[in-house]
Amino acid sequence: MALQGGAKGFDKVLKMIDDMVSLLAHEQEADDGKKSYCEKELDTAEDDKKVLGVKLSDLDKTIDDMKESASTLAQEISALLKGIKDLDQAVKEATLIREQENAEYKKVMQMDTAAKEILKMAKNRLAKFYAPKMYKPPAREERSTMDRIYESEMSMTQTSANPGPPPETWGAYQKRDQEGGGVVAMMDLLITDLDKEMVAAKTEEKDAQEEYEEYVAGAAAKRATDTKATTDKEGEKSALEASLTHAKQEHKDTVKDMYMKETLIKDLHLECDWLLSSFEVRKEARAGEVDSLTKAKAVLSGADFS
Repeated sequence: MALQGGAKGFDKVLKMIDDMVSLLAHEQEADDGKKSYCEKELDTAEDDKKVLGVKLSDLDKTIDDMKESASTLAQEISALLKGIKDLDQAVKEATLIREQENAEYKKVMQMDTAAKEILKMAKNRLAKFYAPKMYKPPAREERSTMDRIYESEMSMTQTSANPGPPPETWGAYQKRDQEGGGVVAMMDLLITDLDKEMVAAKTEEKDAQEEYEEYVAGAAAKRATDTKATTDKEGEKSALEASLTHAKQEHKDTVKDMYMKETLIKDLHLECDWLLSSFEVRKEARAGEVDSLTKAKAVLSGADFS
């Protein structure tokens, strides 16, 4: 055909060859771009997945620590509240005991005072008979009918005739003040014992009251301290629970992000794995096709490859 001048008849074929070579070049460029895209996206997605994995691990640990801290705070708050309740009960019991002790003290003081008054009255009346100089008459307005009768009888006794000397068979006569001295001394001793008992009771009452007041003051201070500690821990627990809620939501969002990232990686593998695994084979095949087409074009153009 060339000898017959038919070379121009290959122009269409040559153009087709050029178009095929150009198409193969475009396909290779597309594969190159796709390969770069796939490698970049897969690397980025895998890196993001690792970051999300570390974040999830950290959040898991943080949530566990927060739960443990919240549980510890709840136990501490419970212990503080129980301690305050027990302390209040102890103060209540101590107050009841103090009231009972005080009532007993007042009763003892009242009885001892009454006993002293009775003894003093009896001593005074004995003094009227045995030692008139030591007798102290009661105030006129305080004298009762019985007192007036008693005084009248005693006066009559004192003005009676002197009995005279006793018979020889009797002992020596004793004056009335000598006869009553033992009884008066005994009354003085009883009054002294009552005074001692009252002083001891007052001292014991004073010490018991001071001890009670000291205990109540200490209990009040401890209650105030424990109440403040309870309030602080409750506030800390509330803040911790709010942080825990936020951490749980962040964990939930991160799990969702992880799922989406894993889905993206899966889609990228579906889209890219075949290309990446066959890229070199496809590139080599295209190069072979381009080389063959180039040689065919050369032959058609009159090149001799013999």
